[in-house]
Amino acid sequence: MALAYKKGALGRVLDNLIKMDLTQQDVFLLLGPFDILVQLRELANLDEFISKWFDPIRTMTPTEPLIEKTQTLIVISEGKSFTEQPYAFLFFNTQPRNLEQVQQDLQSIPQVLSAETVFGLFDVICAARARDQADLIRLISQIQEKVPNIQGIVTAIAAPLY
Repeated sequence: MALAYKKGALGRVLDNLIKMDLTQQDVFLLLGPFDILVQLRELANLDEFISKWFDPIRTMTPTEPLIEKTQTLIVISEGKSFTEQPYAFLFFNTQPRNLEQVQQDLQSIPQVLSAETVFGLFDVICAARARDQADLIRLISQIQEKVPNIQGIVTAIAAPLY
């Protein structure tokens, strides 16, 4: 789930997410099209997602809303599990018939920690390792050369939570 928070509300949003039993491995600050990416694991069904996560997040502090926008990305096919803090998340668009191949091609690149196909604004989300911005630029160039059928890439640098 991707979130955009109200200006000046970052600390309060993070406090609320931590109170919801999310760990630092589940919450990523982003410098990109979204402010926060929340990874929700082991959901039994859509009803559980709505009652346990979506409703509480979207209604944080109802007297003074902290969340301005949400974007729900539902995982179709999970990628590799990872524990390393990603340097960036890459959001890809492709044609539906190419989803599995793009996911497989991405996961064959060593700097890719995980690639997951999703329903939502994007088709594939990729957690990536890089040493710095120049290394990330090289990785994106490598992806563009080695992974056919990508129609667009949006990049978000991940920042430390605390």
